[in-house]
Amino acid sequence: MVILGRIAAPYGVRGWVKVLIFGDALESWMDMPCWWLCAQETAADSAWQTKSIAECRVHGKGLVVRFEGVEDRDQAALLSGLHVGAPREALPETAPDEYYWADLIGLAVVNLAGENLGHVAGLARSGAHEVLDVRNENGRQRLLPFVAAIIRKVDLTERRIEVAWESDW
Repeated sequence: MVILGRIAAPYGVRGWVKVLIFGDALESWMDMPCWWLCAQETAADSAWQTKSIAECRVHGKGLVVRFEGVEDRDQAALLSGLHVGAPREALPETAPDEYYWADLIGLAVVNLAGENLGHVAGLARSGAHEVLDVRNENGRQRLLPFVAAIIRKVDLTERRIEVAWESDW
């Protein structure tokens, strides 16, 4: 399963929920007839349960959704915090230089001098762009903007990201 987002909170009183999206392409989310939900992002595939979508619309930088059978705020509140995912085979192919966040987690990060800066521990959405959370073996954290000026090459086959970032920054 590939984690695509998380249900944040109820929205209104008629069973809608706010969904935080990890990435972009909101329109493709609206085309999926059902979503897979689970409390733990590292759960086995069998722990994920599908929910059919009754209604879905863009709201700000995220989505609001109402699932079949969820009719009020109390039922919607029970979904808060659940992760939204999809089996990899259900996802559309990415365009060149586009990546699913799940594909970047764990990749080694090296600078242009070949120095190992750590590995991608996570990603976060900021106001302007995504940010890589890079951790080294000592636990030191670096937050690197995921923008072309910094990210020079992503090689999923070699499982590494080359960045224009000095080791002492």
